[in-house]
Amino acid sequence: MNHSQLLKSALACAVTLGVAAGASVAMAQGPMKMTPEMMKMKQEQTMAMMKKDKLAPCYGINAAYKNDCQSPGHSCAGQDSKARDPSAFVAVPAGLCTKIDGGSLTKA
Repeated sequence: MNHSQLLKSALACAVTLGVAAGASVAMAQGPMKMTPEMMKMKQEQTMAMMKKDKLAPCYGINAAYKNDCQSPGHSCAGQDSKARDPSAFVAVPAGLCTKIDGGSLTKA
């Protein structure tokens, strides 16, 4: 291996380690805090996507950390730690919610 290839390999390794270290620090800090403006924009995007794709909100069927929108106790999608939370919804194809055990079209 010549000197040029050795330097390129060392540089690539250093960059990779730097990126990995930065990602682990960001993950350790927890979820990003969302401002009220960011939350509103995210909710509007979710609702627009649901309308476009003919989806309906289905309350009470979410898995832990798999909700699609803000609920009491947290500010964003994917933050509901309680599974089957009656105040959290998941977007499902229109007409499917009432066929799922525990599914409701209205928030409890």
